[in-house]
Amino acid sequence: MTQTTVLTGITTTGTPHLGNYVGAIRPAIEASKETGVSPFYFLADYHALIKCNDPEKVHQSSLEIAATWLALGLDTDNATFYRQSDVPEIMELSWMLTCVTAKGLMNRSHAYKAMVAENEAAANNDADKGITMGLFSYPILMAADMLIFNANKVPVGKDQIQHIEMARDIASRFNHIYGEHFTLPEAIIDDKASILSGLDGRKMSKSYNNTIPLFVPEKKLKKLINKIKTNSLEPGEPKETEGCTLFSTYQAFANEEEVAEIRKQYAAGIAWGEMKKVLFEKVNAEISPARERYDSLINDPKFIEQKLQEGAVKARTITTPFLIELRKAIGIHKFS
Repeated sequence: MTQTTVLTGITTTGTPHLGNYVGAIRPAIEASKETGVSPFYFLADYHALIKCNDPEKVHQSSLEIAATWLALGLDTDNATFYRQSDVPEIMELSWMLTCVTAKGLMNRSHAYKAMVAENEAAANNDADKGITMGLFSYPILMAADMLIFNANKVPVGKDQIQHIEMARDIASRFNHIYGEHFTLPEAIIDDKASILSGLDGRKMSKSYNNTIPLFVPEKKLKKLINKIKTNSLEPGEPKETEGCTLFSTYQAFANEEEVAEIRKQYAAGIAWGEMKKVLFEKVNAEISPARERYDSLINDPKFIEQKLQEGAVKARTITTPFLIELRKAIGIHKFS
């Protein structure tokens, strides 16, 4: 039976939060349990350098993310679990891909366009102020992450779809020039894995400092959920589910029947305090079993390192021969 390669990773720039869990970690782990699936999970530590110049933060984040996936039940016997920096073929492929990628494609990157727009809004004479080549070209490194393993499917949030499309464009260009070497990856979008809003109603993001860390203690989790921004509607007044952070977060953790029941309670005017209590209980019930495992793992970094090194060895059994093939395709190989 043909194996479907499923790949995902998280940039190591902070503590995993509920948005990471709902948008990437949970659907990836679920996909890894399907028959006929070859799952790959990685810590995107080279990507971290684009946003973070704090070495200790990058290092600690790598530990926390690794502990998170292991705590949530990642089967490292079945999955290939590795650190991006432990597979040097990824970086070599990134340069090969850079040499066939049109600058115009990178100009359309959402992250790059957003920073240019900020500079222009600030009436800055240099539209590219503060923009590094890492930020400009990171979609190419993301493409290398996928293409080095010929990933068939990549679970992503809706805000990441462009990166899959770019990877397909880059792979197609390379295949056109050098022959068919790469599979074109497809995005897996879970309708429930929508972009979660943070405490202030904006997208949950480390850059906004509005996240709810995944494995905070119960009391802290309750406190953070109680901080989620709501409107001033009183108990008994009908409330809209659309645009409500409490509802959208609950929806990401609940089944269809539970969501339908909460919709009725919104229409009946559920108090915000009561809704926050319901949300806490729902989130905590799902997260709690893994929290104890996480606390144990975070205090055993040698075990985590062992698992990552085992994963790197597995990964390189694929990437090393593939890079030899790709070098030959582009004309870089020995004379005999």
